[in-house]
Amino acid sequence: MRDNIWAVWRGEYVAGLHGDAAEGCVFCAKFAESRDADNFILYRGEYIAIIMNLYPYNNGHIMLVPIRHIADFELLNSNEASELQTYKKLSILAMKKALNPDGFNIGMNLGSAAGAGIAEHLHEHIVPRWNGDTNFMPTLAAVKVIPEHIHSAYSKIKTCLEKEIGL
Repeated sequence: MRDNIWAVWRGEYVAGLHGDAAEGCVFCAKFAESRDADNFILYRGEYIAIIMNLYPYNNGHIMLVPIRHIADFELLNSNEASELQTYKKLSILAMKKALNPDGFNIGMNLGSAAGAGIAEHLHEHIVPRWNGDTNFMPTLAAVKVIPEHIHSAYSKIKTCLEKEIGL
């Protein structure tokens, strides 16, 4: 028998994406603005952007997002797919230097049935992990404890991407 761990703290966020607050594509709206720091966009490439997750599973949780509005992984063109892989590698290197995690969770939720909160715009998650970073708070108190403010994590990761990695 398998035990389930319920992340009820994510329920309001996921439910809200299907209501009036979710009109239009949140990623496309951010990309249309010229306020990258305000929108926590770490870097814009030619085809892919690196952006902080505003509803992180852990400190430093980022996403790799095609700039072109696309929902299906198999519709990525070769330039998008290549840049996605390159930025995944560079993001991991930058986060290792900036945050010193013990490991990473990396993946995509393709479609709302698979858990994609924003199913209409493809994105890949990179979540840094530390030994002992899970606790009872999400289960018992419906609260996820993020030990560092998003502004601080953004600054550290951006600095490593720009200066140490060469983006």
